[in-house]
Amino acid sequence: MTALASRGQLRASFIRWALFTVPLVVLLGFLSGQLSGSGAGSFWFQSLEKPAIFPPPMWFGIVWTILYVLMGLALALVCAAWGARGRGLAIAFFALQFVVNLAWSPVFFAMHDMRAALIVIGVLDVLVLITIVLFWRVRKLAAVLLLPYLAWIVFATVLNWQFLELNPGGGIEGPANGAVERFEL
Repeated sequence: MTALASRGQLRASFIRWALFTVPLVVLLGFLSGQLSGSGAGSFWFQSLEKPAIFPPPMWFGIVWTILYVLMGLALALVCAAWGARGRGLAIAFFALQFVVNLAWSPVFFAMHDMRAALIVIGVLDVLVLITIVLFWRVRKLAAVLLLPYLAWIVFATVLNWQFLELNPGGGIEGPANGAVERFEL
């Protein structure tokens, strides 16, 4: 026998990895958004002037869920590639870019720092490109699965820049206690 593992064993390894990586990536992505107060509901975000290319807010949850699933599948493909040259480096860069990805929402939505968020997402763009190249060397399909993610974060980079251009003052902070004052005329 010249093969290290049969096709069935490789498929089983991928499935085991996917059952771990997909829920993990989706959960961490969800938690990053929830804990940072991301979304159109915050007073600060509502006060911002929106770019013309800003999509309806409902699409962000849908798109990010799909992208996180694709990212988890891509990671599972690389993790299941036991013995592949560059596997460890590819996984390390995936982890690094994912940490940077998770950092963007708190910087933008919780800290209300659009300038720092633009730097974070610019770094993310570069790290995702490197990750795609490294994934390509291990499993081409894994790299292909990350292409929609790259396209979306490049779009998000443009959005972040446009938010910064349209809102040089940074938006309006809401009341600290969440109370709203109403006046009737």
